[in-house]
Amino acid sequence: MNLKEKTFAPKFFDCLKGYNSGIFTADLMAGIVVGIVAIPLAIAFGIASGVGPAEGLITAIIAGFFIAVLGGSKVQIGGPTGAFIVIVYGIIQQHGLAGLMIATIMAGVILVLLGVFKLGSIIKFVPYPVTVGFTGGIALTIFSTQMNDFFGLGIEKVPADFVHKWICYFENFSHVNWWAFGVAAISLLIIIFSPKISKKVPGSLLAIIIATIAVYFIKGNVDNTGIKTIGDLYEMPAGFPAPRFPEFALAEGQTWLSVIQNLFPAAFTIAMLGAIESLLSAIVADGVIGDKHNSNTELIGQGVANIVVPFFGGIPATGAIARTMTNINNGGKTPVAGVVHCVILTLVLLFLGDLVKLIPMPCLAAVLVMVSYNMSGWKTFVSLSKSPKSDFSVLLTTFFLTVIFDLTIAIEIGLLLALVLFLRRTNESSVVRVFGKEIDPSDNTDVQLHEEKLVVPDGVGVYEIDGPYFFGVATKFDDVMSAVAETPKVRIIRMRKVPFIDSTGMHNLSELCHQSHKAGIQVILSGVNNHVHATLHKAGVDKIIGEEYICANINIALEKAEAYVKGVSNPKLNA
Repeated sequence: MNLKEKTFAPKFFDCLKGYNSGIFTADLMAGIVVGIVAIPLAIAFGIASGVGPAEGLITAIIAGFFIAVLGGSKVQIGGPTGAFIVIVYGIIQQHGLAGLMIATIMAGVILVLLGVFKLGSIIKFVPYPVTVGFTGGIALTIFSTQMNDFFGLGIEKVPADFVHKWICYFENFSHVNWWAFGVAAISLLIIIFSPKISKKVPGSLLAIIIATIAVYFIKGNVDNTGIKTIGDLYEMPAGFPAPRFPEFALAEGQTWLSVIQNLFPAAFTIAMLGAIESLLSAIVADGVIGDKHNSNTELIGQGVANIVVPFFGGIPATGAIARTMTNINNGGKTPVAGVVHCVILTLVLLFLGDLVKLIPMPCLAAVLVMVSYNMSGWKTFVSLSKSPKSDFSVLLTTFFLTVIFDLTIAIEIGLLLALVLFLRRTNESSVVRVFGKEIDPSDNTDVQLHEEKLVVPDGVGVYEIDGPYFFGVATKFDDVMSAVAETPKVRIIRMRKVPFIDSTGMHNLSELCHQSHKAGIQVILSGVNNHVHATLHKAGVDKIIGEEYICANINIALEKAEAYVKGVSNPKLNA
């Protein structure tokens, strides 16, 4: 973690220094393109999340503005993303829209606190298999939610869980609406193949324009096509919504504390998902533009966006990698491009609502099917299958938990598994050695070099801990000690390769010293680095051992051990 990094330093205000018309022109063009790209995605994500098209647009506008103005990246574009669809839909089903609003506000507060306490860099250390696992699981879940509209099955209430959802699909597959399926299939083909013709117009936008025009004329000339449009299912607001407080009706015996406790797991998942996705997006952007984002500022900006957006009826938002890369590729230089993208979306919401109503649902399903494919990362799955089995098992566990249960459980168990595997590997890499009667100075860094090997005096046992002295190693050290048949008069513990010691390690070392002293055995530490020495001093362990028996290198430790064994007090050694 970079301690010199400012806690809150939005890039927007830094970029205004020296801002000129040339930069604004580049930002304006990039913002217009990103705004156009965001239209179908914001609408699709809003509908798939269980709210509506207007809520998706509002989220992209409000959250996009705050992320651009208060964030720590020059080019980050924020808004609703596919990653949130599953968790948002689940919260609405369980706690309603008011519950979603409260959970999103709580998530925003968590994100702000993560930034304030400078934990932005720590979030980056979430294991890659966990990220790939839940991203792939989300992709498959999004794909599953779109089959009803993609095939026009007409199922009024689709089961929430993955298994029963697909059972329901297969039971109703005889009811496929071929008009709807045709629109979806053609839309998908347009999205797939349009980039091969031209990359200037987003495939999803082109598909929506063509499909909307086609369906408008089909429905005008053909009776009972059964093709549903956004206007058939949702109302578009006449203007920009006014802010409102969440209206949450407490059940009998329920308190606000219990509501917060019930919603906290979901809020934590939203916060973690938003932090991971936004910082990964910022890192990718840094690599392209050659800049460095401020991770703590980015989290605070994301947090403020998620605190504000629920008051306008929006859903959780984060940095969007695809839209951020679109911004970069079209010449975006500063966060002003993100603000322009919000203006474009506002104009769509205020003046093009009647046209948005005509967009066919099968076309939006095709857009989300493509989004889920791009999110799936199946190539990464294949490559990680060749990694250590433990990593791949974490990936698969996170993936299946996301699909079968929910994202909250998947992230919690995935992180727990990754932590357990990390501790196991750390424990395996930490070695406890027992030296014989000689120590070779040629391969030991804390030895004052001599031509001859160092001799271990009789009655002295030399042990070495190679790696962190933490709770996983403490038991291993005890086992090695008990396995030595001969009880020495002095135990030298070489700690030259111990980077840190935790509370369990200090407790273990203190107990060893107490037991050794009772048995008339002196403990001597060798090669202790400054950090570990300071930790021992703070905990008072140096007083138990005796400061004079914490030595800089093995030469001094052996001399003191020999003097102790002989019962000789050498003033020069103690000086």
